[in-house]
Amino acid sequence: MLGAAVCAAWQAQVKRGRGGGEEPGCSQAAAAGFAPVQAGFPARGFELVEMSNRKTKSNSTIHAECLSEVQRIFRERFCHQSPHSNLFGVNLQYKHLLDLLKRTVINGESNSVLIVGPRGSGKTMLINHALKELMEIREVSENVLQVHLNGLLQINDKIALKEITRQLNLENVVGDKVFGSFAENLSFLLEALKKGDRASSCPVIFILDEFDLFAHQKNQTLLYNLFDISQSAQTPVAVIGLTCRLDILELLEKRVKSRFSHRQIHLMNSFGFPQYIKIFKEQLSLPAEFPDKAFAERWNENTQCLSEDSTVCEVLQKHFNVNKNLRSLHMLLMLALNRVTVSHPFMTSADLMEAQHLCSLDSKASIVHGLSVLEICLIIAMKHLNDIYEEEPFNFQMVYNEFQKFIQRKAHSVYNFEKPVVMKAFEHLQQLELIKPMERTSVNSQREYQLVKLLLDNTQIMNALQKYSNCPTDVRQWATSSLSWL
Repeated sequence: MLGAAVCAAWQAQVKRGRGGGEEPGCSQAAAAGFAPVQAGFPARGFELVEMSNRKTKSNSTIHAECLSEVQRIFRERFCHQSPHSNLFGVNLQYKHLLDLLKRTVINGESNSVLIVGPRGSGKTMLINHALKELMEIREVSENVLQVHLNGLLQINDKIALKEITRQLNLENVVGDKVFGSFAENLSFLLEALKKGDRASSCPVIFILDEFDLFAHQKNQTLLYNLFDISQSAQTPVAVIGLTCRLDILELLEKRVKSRFSHRQIHLMNSFGFPQYIKIFKEQLSLPAEFPDKAFAERWNENTQCLSEDSTVCEVLQKHFNVNKNLRSLHMLLMLALNRVTVSHPFMTSADLMEAQHLCSLDSKASIVHGLSVLEICLIIAMKHLNDIYEEEPFNFQMVYNEFQKFIQRKAHSVYNFEKPVVMKAFEHLQQLELIKPMERTSVNSQREYQLVKLLLDNTQIMNALQKYSNCPTDVRQWATSSLSWL
């Protein structure tokens, strides 16, 4: 309406400037409340409109640049275990670990320690922070050597030893290739470490992630030699293991255990919900050095409001009750940040509620939604077997017999499939990892009698059936019956 009135007033002004009479547009402009227009008005009007458009585009560009920087900061903080983020509730453990490392790299004292805690408790972040502070000491950063191993990647001692020689850049390394046999590499490594001098040799820090997987390797040769050189070698050596197993010492052989210092640092996420809210606020806040100070201030004010919002507190309380580790919180925040866009530049309580919903989705129950009716029937048969035999393993023949009882109770034969077809459906469930074999398959064993276990509990099955749109009524009733068909 306003634009039409401006155009009408402009046309009337042009008409008057040419000596013409008054046009209807003049009365429209007057009715719209416009003051008498001057000859230069049209140009100024369009300039104002254009300036407004440019300002809107400029704001969008600024928001896009800010959000790009926000994504980079939080990606580094949440996904890459950034050593720049804060530690929460592990200050004593951090001090203990840093002291051990300083005694190795500064005083030339060899040490070994295990960092034990559940997944997401901050073991990797703890060691990253300690190494970062250590590397800030100039004389240390120029001399210390680090070797990082992971039990998921270095699956046997031979691969692990090659990785050690590669990272230490020893003489038998050319490019990325390591030459020599396992025995030659081990002998070369031990000789290089034992011939050192505690006063002048470069300290070596060995970090073994998924430490328990190294303990499962044959003879524990790598662990034995690492712990042995940490006691007898002239070169200062620190061996740090990270594991989730509380019984890790029971996995070590006697000769390995005798060479380990038996130092353990435990991380157990001992903070309460008020501290959890504080962590949420700190993890979602932008740093003081953020380029756009005004945007950072608005973002942090919004974060403060979210931490005080009752809906957000309810979402965080549910999340805290299920899993209170920092990795789980980071996952929640990443899912919420995915909803932040240029048109929606600040996080809301609705974003966190949606993220909580995504976190609580059951992946196995989602797989059930895509199964055939026959496969659903087999899962229900296994559910009844679990109820009857109290979670004991079962085989295909038992499941097939249970399925046949259901068919025999029905007047029609809609579900009366041939046994090979049922067997194929059963194997498909095994491929989807909804059931798992309890013993290794041998060549001579019959598939029908191989023991398996269902990886879905009753709650997951019933929730999946409620969302299964094409599930027949009689199959649903069979699932809800407390006892198997007799």
